[in-house]
Amino acid sequence: MKVSAPAELNEQLGLTHSTDASRNWFARASAVLAGGISSSARSNTTGDLPYPLYIARGDGSHIWDADGNEFIDYLLSYGSVILGHRDPGLTAAVTSQLAAGTMFGTCNTVEVELAEQITHMVPGAELVRFSNSGSEAICGAIRAARGFTGRSKILKFEGHYHGWVDVLAISNRPAEADAGPLDHPRSQPHSRGIPEGIVHDVIIAPWNHRPEVGRILQEHRADLAAVILEPVVANNACTMPEAGFLEWLRQECDRNGILLIYDEIVTGFRMARGGAAEYFGVTPDLLIWSKALGGGFPISAFAGRRDVMLPVAANTVKHGGTYNGNPLCAAAALATLRYINTPGVLEAIHRHGEAIIDTIRRSASHYGVPCCVQGTGAMFQVVFNADGRPLRHYRDLLKADARRYAIFRQALLERGVHINNSGSACWFVSAAHGRDDAAGAADLHHTCAAVEQAMKICADSQVVG
Repeated sequence: MKVSAPAELNEQLGLTHSTDASRNWFARASAVLAGGISSSARSNTTGDLPYPLYIARGDGSHIWDADGNEFIDYLLSYGSVILGHRDPGLTAAVTSQLAAGTMFGTCNTVEVELAEQITHMVPGAELVRFSNSGSEAICGAIRAARGFTGRSKILKFEGHYHGWVDVLAISNRPAEADAGPLDHPRSQPHSRGIPEGIVHDVIIAPWNHRPEVGRILQEHRADLAAVILEPVVANNACTMPEAGFLEWLRQECDRNGILLIYDEIVTGFRMARGGAAEYFGVTPDLLIWSKALGGGFPISAFAGRRDVMLPVAANTVKHGGTYNGNPLCAAAALATLRYINTPGVLEAIHRHGEAIIDTIRRSASHYGVPCCVQGTGAMFQVVFNADGRPLRHYRDLLKADARRYAIFRQALLERGVHINNSGSACWFVSAAHGRDDAAGAADLHHTCAAVEQAMKICADSQVVG
């Protein structure tokens, strides 16, 4: 790792800048793990280094790698660790449940309390089913939609990510040459190994384009079970819905007898206590959550209108899983949601993020670096683009200056600020960052100073996209 941080920043975080231990761990991993990793997203997490950093521990808003390098963490396990690392309340809840038992393969009281908490917090969540990962919950919701409507096709938006499993791994990241015309995008498999029949059942539309979406809905309305979307496209650098788009889409789905599904795996319990459904004031028919739901533990859920979920309840739409609603993960999720539901918690998260957003914008303007920042205080991303305008849809992201983002991210990493290596993803803020104390203030001061220095490096690099 290059060393360029000012002495006062190094002293504050105690960075050693040696990554020998991570290099050695990756060498060992490469001998026994496919590609040396357990997820494709980890193939290159460390910018200039040819191997990932191995994180050894976390506490609050900070993490330490295997060499002892310390970072303020804005990756937060892709937004999962919403309370921060090793939160005392969450730790106590899990420790208590560990003493009582982790798995029974039966119904348990904690899953009931958790489902009650979710239905209390989220508009439109009348009946809930638990699973273990976002991709599993996606599968459950899609099956529920197909079972309720008797139709097989699903409309999804180009660039939106709904898990790695076959059912919706279509047109996640299509190359522009393969994507087809914007007004009639082609369905492109995300990976080899996805059957052709599944590709044909997924209809692709451009995000934020009402005329094109309306035409595609009319063309396929007899066969469409549902429209699914990320309300804020976390996997397109937090691209927001245009004003009125979700309301219009709700009306079009109602008019055509099509279910509306929110993939709130990222936005759920983060944008607001009731997620994007509360934030935007538009209620879908089905919702899907993971990540922040468990506070760092593997749990997910799908829920929705009572009538849509009744076939699942009646077991005419099958859904199962040994680990579903297990008491250990349910206890972690219940503690997380109860804390998130405390007045002031999400507000503090948003304030911390908004201060960083403001610093990014001011420093970019000061140094003459064209970019936009989009999202909310709880989740956001900076996009280096020529006109500095917010993105409208996936193909706008293809025009972003990826090299400049890489320079920005690397400069932050060298200054002890850990964000996602991908410019198409997000920064995430936790309750630990938003603390109203000296530690929270120090995190914010350090992060904003690092952002200003990183932006200056971007300006000096003279990189052309």
